[in-house]
Amino acid sequence: MLARTPRYQIKRLDPNHEAFAALAEESRKEGFWMLVTLANNWEDGRNRFSKRGEALFGAWLESELAGVCGLNVDPYVAGRREGRVRHLYVGAAHRMNGVGRQLVWSAIDKARKHFPVLNTRAPETAFGFYETLGFERLDGDDGATHRMKLARPTTAARPKE
Repeated sequence: MLARTPRYQIKRLDPNHEAFAALAEESRKEGFWMLVTLANNWEDGRNRFSKRGEALFGAWLESELAGVCGLNVDPYVAGRREGRVRHLYVGAAHRMNGVGRQLVWSAIDKARKHFPVLNTRAPETAFGFYETLGFERLDGDDGATHRMKLARPTTAARPKE
């Protein structure tokens, strides 16, 4: 009998939730500082994911926060309104269950309503992940490693999971 993949629920996230602090600490111990940065920027008001088109998503397995993904207006693109996937992190116990894919697809679905393009800057180890989702690799762009041109409105089909 095959093991069932856990059912994660994607919801808007407030980083003041106690579950976020635990996930941020896990990420920091792994040497990933994106959630610490997210928490600091939220706390001081620099980034509250509150501009038009922005959102911060959490993937929940019951009461446990399994992962985080943000969508911002891209701050590294001057003069153009583009979106940016930021602060993607999935807890070690939840990796390889499709959580990252669900989180990024939530950001893509939201972005389609607001942006013609979605950018991200990913570590080389995540290039394949983003390319599987339909992002194209960029060469020579210091601000982004990958870009996705978005269909408007939500006419593009998701890849089969």
